[in-house]
Amino acid sequence: MELIRGLHNLHEAGPCVATIGNFDGVHRGHQAILDQLKSRATALGLPMTVVVFEPQPREYFAGEQAPPRLSRLRDKVELLAEYGAERVVCLPFNAALRGLTADEFIERVLIRGLGVKHLVVGDDFRFGCDRAGDFALLQRVGERCGFEVEHTRTFVLDDERVSSTRVRTLLASGNFAQAARLLGRPYQLSGRVVADRQLGRTIGVPTANLPLTSRSLALRGIYACVTRLPDGRELSGAANIGWRPTVGSTRPVLEVHLFDFEGDLYGQRLTVVPCARLRGEVNFAGLEALTRQIHADLAQARRYFRAATPLDAIALELPCTSTGWTYPLASAPLAPEPSTSDSSAGTRPADQDDG
Repeated sequence: MELIRGLHNLHEAGPCVATIGNFDGVHRGHQAILDQLKSRATALGLPMTVVVFEPQPREYFAGEQAPPRLSRLRDKVELLAEYGAERVVCLPFNAALRGLTADEFIERVLIRGLGVKHLVVGDDFRFGCDRAGDFALLQRVGERCGFEVEHTRTFVLDDERVSSTRVRTLLASGNFAQAARLLGRPYQLSGRVVADRQLGRTIGVPTANLPLTSRSLALRGIYACVTRLPDGRELSGAANIGWRPTVGSTRPVLEVHLFDFEGDLYGQRLTVVPCARLRGEVNFAGLEALTRQIHADLAQARRYFRAATPLDAIALELPCTSTGWTYPLASAPLAPEPSTSDSSAGTRPADQDDG
C-alpha cells in the first residue's frame, strides 16, 4: 500500500479509481464503500485510491469542539489497507485547500492530481470554497472530461445507517458489543509506550503509558481491557483513559495495567481493546483515596474477566467465518456512575455525521 501526502505529490499518483471522505473508524459503512470501489478498480484494472484529509474538515473549522476521533491517521491508513486500499492520499486541510473553488478542486485534485477515471462519493458530497461543489457538478464535469461518478450505497444495520456518530454514541454509553457490530471488529486504541511519572509503581500498580492527542476523546474513564503485545500475547487488565484529574495531568493519556505481567514495555507498540466500562474519571481528595479506588477497580476488572463470555464475529453476526479474535465485550457499563464522576467522553456527538 502506498501513502501519498500533500497536493504537491499528487503528480506521482497516476490514473485510478477513487473515493473521498474522512473514513473515521473505517466502520462497516465505510467498508461497504471500499467494496464498491474495489469492484470498479478490478473491472477497470486501476489502483483503488482513498483520499482523506488531515486534519479532518470539521476539526479544522470546530477545533476542540469537533466530534472525538475514532481512529488516528496511522490507524486509519492501516485499516484502509486491510480493507483493500492500494493507495491512500492524505491532503492537508488548510487555508490553501479550503480556498480552492469547486472547479479548481476538480481540476487540480481529481484530474491533474489523481487522474481519476471513476469516482465513488456520497450524493450529498460537497467540496470547494463555501462548499459550492456538489454531486451534480462532478457528473457534468466527468461527462466532459472522461471520468465516471457513482454515488455510495448506504449501509444499514438494525434499520439505521451505520455512521461514525452512531459508533461514538455506543462507545460513550459503554456498549462495546454493539460498537463492534458497527465497526466489524472490536474498538481498539494503539500507541507506543513512553516514560511517564511512574506514579503507579509507587502504589504497586505499574502501568504502560501511551500518549493521546489533545483532541477530545471518544472514551474517557476506567475500563476493563485486553492488551495485545508485539509478540502476539493478549493480556487482560484495566486502563485509564483521560486526564488523570487527581494528579493534574496536562495532556490526555491511556495508561494500562496488565494483570500478572512483569517486563519492560518502553518503546513497544501496544494495542488496547476496551471491553467494559468500570466508571468515569473522579477527582479524588488525595493519593490515598485514589489508590484505594484503583485497587477496587482492578478487583472489579478481574471479576469481570472471570465471569464474562467472550464474543467473536459469529456471535456478533458479522459476515465472516474465521474470526481471529474473541473478547468479552460488554453492552453496558458495569455500574451506575457516581455523582462525582466526570463521565464525559469528549464533546457530545454531533447530529450531522462526519463520516
